[in-house]
Amino acid sequence: MPKGHKEFETLLANCLTHGRRQFVDVLQSFPEECSYVLEILAEVYKNDKITKEQNMEAEERLRFHQDNSGPLMKKLNTWFHKQIDQHLVEPNSGLGQAIGYMLKHWEALTLFLREPGVPLDNNICEQALKKVVLHRKNALFYKTEHGAMVGDLFMSLIHTCNLSGTNPFDYLTALLEHASELSESPDKWMPWNYKSALIEPDNPEA
Repeated sequence: MPKGHKEFETLLANCLTHGRRQFVDVLQSFPEECSYVLEILAEVYKNDKITKEQNMEAEERLRFHQDNSGPLMKKLNTWFHKQIDQHLVEPNSGLGQAIGYMLKHWEALTLFLREPGVPLDNNICEQALKKVVLHRKNALFYKTEHGAMVGDLFMSLIHTCNLSGTNPFDYLTALLEHASELSESPDKWMPWNYKSALIEPDNPEA
């Protein structure tokens, strides 16, 4: 490493959705206990939704979660320890294992209460990976390398449309209908700005 450069500090954050899922999986067997946990976590996610709706900066979001989600997570941690310490739950049961997972990863699961900008979960990454896995499955049926390349291109376009809030079918249809304009000014026909190109004077039919 070049002189004068410091190593990046690694901060471990675990996905709160994974912790939550442990209780969803055993909800039918332990309805009262799991509902208690899920209701508290729902409040935490409601708080996070507020931070997004209000476009809070990272520091502001952190303070909001500390004030509103911090007490909820503390309440949950106290309840978890009570179940284990007072032997109210069998550690090897589904509920016990769910609680054990949360306690084992507690510091990483609650990093959003200590560091600005830390998300509650990694759902965005998982959603992106699901598209890749689905595409990999579809790719089994490509007959040529060129066909696979075209498939990769469309997967990338469709995912970009989803990220920018654009309907993929409408977008790809517009590209076909305005192929000449697209060829002349491809920068104006991206998923996030193509609608502006549709209403330009040279596209009166839009």
